[in-house]
Amino acid sequence: MAGFNTYLVRGGNLRHRLTFQVKSASQDDLGQPRNVWADAFKCWGEVSPMSGRELLAAQAVQAEVTHTISVRYRPELQNPKDVAAMRVLFGSRVFDINASMNQDERNRLVMLQAKEGINNG
Repeated sequence: MAGFNTYLVRGGNLRHRLTFQVKSASQDDLGQPRNVWADAFKCWGEVSPMSGRELLAAQAVQAEVTHTISVRYRPELQNPKDVAAMRVLFGSRVFDINASMNQDERNRLVMLQAKEGINNG
């Protein structure tokens, strides 16, 4: 059928409950700056590992895993610069977002490149 949008996001693949957080600066009781993460929104998504590697830093082996996180399009995910300042919680796991891509620029699916490990969010 001409003009019919057949690009769909399969809901069964989006089975992980994700929490997106934004960082805000505040001060502790002594007036020292500290970073506080606040929940921005929750949504369903898919977390898929892409690659892994081990790094030797400060004479200790640390692991870094790169993931692709897929979520339905949301207005909060429109600006890639704002998205890169967020992090994603999946259970007790923390993912730093490196990049976001609006799949085919159709405002249906957003693919996030994220890493887990090293600085733990």
